[in-house]
Amino acid sequence: MSRGLLNKQELERVSLTIREVESFTSGEIRVYVARHCKGNPLAEAAKKFKLLKMNATELHNAVLIYVAPRDRKAAIYGDSGIAKMADEGFWNQALDDLITGCRDGQVVDGICKAIAKVGELIKKKYPALENDKNELGDEVVEE
Repeated sequence: MSRGLLNKQELERVSLTIREVESFTSGEIRVYVARHCKGNPLAEAAKKFKLLKMNATELHNAVLIYVAPRDRKAAIYGDSGIAKMADEGFWNQALDDLITGCRDGQVVDGICKAIAKVGELIKKKYPALENDKNELGDEVVEE
């Protein structure tokens, strides 16, 4: 049994979804699952983004999907190469999908939908490169 919020199969499913999406883009996606989020989830996501050194990717094309399922809070934080690629409506829809999953008890489904949605956006500007390297791990980070 996993000590985190997600079990082993759920963690593997999320990591597999990240790998599949990243196979079409040079962008980087990570997922951070927090036990609790007492403050603003976007501010927390920004802190974790820097803590995980996601701002150090070569093309500044990383996205962090931050979720605190118990508190039903979430945020999607993109680096400078990503943040302004879509209008606010896109980010709000991706976030709504994620939060709906948390609210309905389908946390992993919500996370995977958000990963796919973000991947569709970033592959347009950052398609996979011939010599692409995975700059960030695909594993889920859990508190």
